[in-house]
Amino acid sequence: MSGPNVTELTDRAREIFRLVVEGYIDSGQPVGSKTLAQGGVNLSPASIRSVLADLESLGLLAAPHTSAGRMPTEIGLRMFVDGMMQVAEPSAEEREAIERHIGASGPIEQALEKTSALLSDISGAAGMVMVPQRDPKLAQFNLVNIGQGRLLAVIVGEDGAVENRIIEASGGLAEGDLEQASNYISARLAGRTLRDAIATMQQELKTGRSRLDSASRDLVERGLAVWSEDASARPVLIVRGQANLLDENALEDLERVRNLLDDLEDKQSIAQLLESAREAEATRIFIGSENRLFALSGSSVIASPYRDREGRVVGVLGVIGPTRLNYARVVPMVDFTARSLGKLIG
Repeated sequence: MSGPNVTELTDRAREIFRLVVEGYIDSGQPVGSKTLAQGGVNLSPASIRSVLADLESLGLLAAPHTSAGRMPTEIGLRMFVDGMMQVAEPSAEEREAIERHIGASGPIEQALEKTSALLSDISGAAGMVMVPQRDPKLAQFNLVNIGQGRLLAVIVGEDGAVENRIIEASGGLAEGDLEQASNYISARLAGRTLRDAIATMQQELKTGRSRLDSASRDLVERGLAVWSEDASARPVLIVRGQANLLDENALEDLERVRNLLDDLEDKQSIAQLLESAREAEATRIFIGSENRLFALSGSSVIASPYRDREGRVVGVLGVIGPTRLNYARVVPMVDFTARSLGKLIG
């Protein structure tokens, strides 16, 4: 998407363009010459209409057929965001509220849920947080018979995380089988990621180097598999606040909102879009059809990577909503929220 540079506009055209964009973002409605004249533009309505027509010919504004006013096009919004927008940094009170909201004690999954809801509240749109893809290294593994044909797999990672999973046992099991399977994983596979542990185990079984009997081998395979299946089933994206997308202005554009809600159902595609912001140095803004995913819904995404305490990017968060998002307010809020969440990630 390309268009004129903001420096190519006259001072008068630049000021009128700014007022149209800000008026549209604030109200969601096209802005007319009468509104601009009442807003302090020191020009006659005829002169204002002439400037609006010039801006429309440049592709920066459009006139909906039901209104005499103008609204920014995606090209116009991009020029405004890149060249004219004055961001409003979060106040001390807002920063403190964000940190308090997502920093309450609890598991990291709970913090991710709270962050997504917080982003929704901040933007008045939908909040999104990519779940970090954890691949911890194995430290210890134990199998405990809890009766009724079930086993408890207790998995301890090198990062101290403890996870418990229930395994359905097949047939009769001797206590020695459980001990042998647990000892094998703890001794032979400790210090490896889950992916490496499974590969090592399969290689040893294939080459006959494993001394496990068939019962213990089955337990090892089932114990590692349940951890692997659980990790792959975890959501890649948490979305909250979809109801915010159904505001009063949505009634005038139900097809666009329906397309956006359909887009949000395809979380894998949304996650791929957010992934493209993973290596960004600053918050990224995607406006409408700049991204193929939103060609129909004409939506905008504001996304920022978040990092762990060692500075590694572990995920991306952001908001999605109509193109009339309050970019000047939301962009710095998203950036600060990403930094705040990063402080909780080990």
